[in-house]
Amino acid sequence: MMGRDPNMAAEHFKAWLLERHGKGTRLRQTRLCETELDDGDVLLQVAYASITRRDALACCAQEVASRRLPCVPGGDLVAQVLASAAPRFQPGDWVFASGYGIGSKHHGAYAERALLPGGWLLPVPEKLDALSAISLGGSGLAVAMALTQLEDNGLKPERGPVLVTGAGGSNGSLAVTLLAARGYEVCALTRQAENSQWLKDLGASRVLLYGDLHLDAIQPLARGVWAGAVDNLGGNVLGWILGSSKPGAAVVALGDVLGSAVNLSLAPMVARGVSVLGVDSAQAGFATKHKAWIRLAGDLHSDKLRLLYRMVGFEEIPLMCTQLLNGVSRGRTVVRIADSGG
Repeated sequence: MMGRDPNMAAEHFKAWLLERHGKGTRLRQTRLCETELDDGDVLLQVAYASITRRDALACCAQEVASRRLPCVPGGDLVAQVLASAAPRFQPGDWVFASGYGIGSKHHGAYAERALLPGGWLLPVPEKLDALSAISLGGSGLAVAMALTQLEDNGLKPERGPVLVTGAGGSNGSLAVTLLAARGYEVCALTRQAENSQWLKDLGASRVLLYGDLHLDAIQPLARGVWAGAVDNLGGNVLGWILGSSKPGAAVVALGDVLGSAVNLSLAPMVARGVSVLGVDSAQAGFATKHKAWIRLAGDLHSDKLRLLYRMVGFEEIPLMCTQLLNGVSRGRTVVRIADSGG
């Protein structure tokens, strides 16, 4: 852990703080002191953060049961090292952090300073700048790990189309982009018809609308269409995907926007050898996350990352959280926390 020179003046910085307010919570902009940060051995100047669905749920007081309060929210950050007691990092290094309870159990990204354990940090690959890194973020790690699992299970472009559900969201839009960059035929499932052209610009060959599905008449063994899938919705959609997957296909479950309760038939698994795979990008070890970052900067890289995100200012975080939960936003939302040379 980092010690602090008692003769040095403590620096204050702007931050959003989620705290108890009556019987609920509120998100309040304030100023914190470095001495109020949680334990860690690398002091960071945060340049960029992102807003995910989990962040928005917390900031809008819809998901607080497992949180430490008060807490600076925000689970993804890209930052520059200011001081380090961790041997892997030196002042000036650019790093990325996601998972490990950052923003829920440990002060997170929505502040100009963060103090984190060095074991939670990944160096930003040389081929990526800070903005590219946060445009990928924790969603990029999850999608890269999902694609690795699919390919380890035998997925190749020549096997047929790959379905991505929740394609308008952070994970989904990245999955569409990165799969297309690898040469896959991608079918994107979205709830918003207005996303269709944007998803095609990202690389989708075909767009399906959620409202056109007949989920009340799911067939356990329908015609096999999908060679693989990345599912961000869960619920009955997962059952529909499995029933319409080709023999030997695999489905990676990345999200449960429609709920975690799923009615499944074993028929696709038993009769066709279809697999359901999971990804834990939040608690994955350093080696697994590092491998994902190398792929994101290498064979998974896409020049369409700029189409994936919108940039907002620090003051706009509460509004952007509300818009995300109301389905107004699409892709990733990147927050400029502090001006920096990255």
